[in-house]
Amino acid sequence: MFEYAFMNHAFIAGMVLGAAIPCIGVIVVLKRLSMMGDALSHASLAGVAGGLVAGVDPVAGSVVACLAAAGAIELVRKRFEGHAELAIAIVMSCGVGLAGVLSGFIPSAASFSSFLFGSIVAVRDDELVAVAAVGVAVLAACILLRRQLFLVALDERAARLAGVRVNAMSVLFAVLTALTVAVGARTVGALVVSSMMVVPVACALQVARSWRQTILVSCATGLAITAVGLVLSFELGFKPGGTIVLVGVVLLAGIIATKASLQRVHGRGAMGRAVRPDTRAGEVRNDPVEH
Repeated sequence: MFEYAFMNHAFIAGMVLGAAIPCIGVIVVLKRLSMMGDALSHASLAGVAGGLVAGVDPVAGSVVACLAAAGAIELVRKRFEGHAELAIAIVMSCGVGLAGVLSGFIPSAASFSSFLFGSIVAVRDDELVAVAAVGVAVLAACILLRRQLFLVALDERAARLAGVRVNAMSVLFAVLTALTVAVGARTVGALVVSSMMVVPVACALQVARSWRQTILVSCATGLAITAVGLVLSFELGFKPGGTIVLVGVVLLAGIIATKASLQRVHGRGAMGRAVRPDTRAGEVRNDPVEH
């Protein structure tokens, strides 16, 4: 499989995005903005359609649209404090509407549909450089600013009291999220990148016990499901983006089922211990009940 250059490019891009997207996803989930990826992905489709209609690079159009949408979400979110979901719903509605209208003016529907589920096996050299640059920027920001991002994600008011520049951090986070979604839309697909932002984090929240563990497990999960998804898509002839997401969902279902089974086993073990008298010494002891 790795004898093909396009698969090498796909794996490099997939590994970078598999680590970077969940880093953004952890903050998005903790800020209770899980649908932000969906809003930006729909905005990216509007940017792609606009770029194709205007005859410019659709990826550039996607980047501009994602940046505008991320800025709009922050502005509306500040306007409606306590109702952050309104900002996401408004921006998503705008993105869907623009994408629907502009797609009717695109000469070739195939070029637009390729952004729906991505074409990671067709990544060009310049696109690979863009993916690597964005991925490194996201990972560096999450490492260097981990304390500030953690405080902002949990409570913005407490972060201000702790001396964090919340507005600057919010702008930086919005820009990184927009760039991640924009490059992810070209590779794994606009309808898939939001799932990669949430599913690995959901897996991590089932097993992690701290902020650091959540970040590490999310990134590890993103890398694992991307690698397995790419291998399966190559061997079975499936679409890579959709396969990656389905692998993640199956993994999440397996983690939940395993965790539930272990809890039932431990629960039965605890219930199986009963206090009964010791017939020899007249004392009580805590022995397992024999069935």
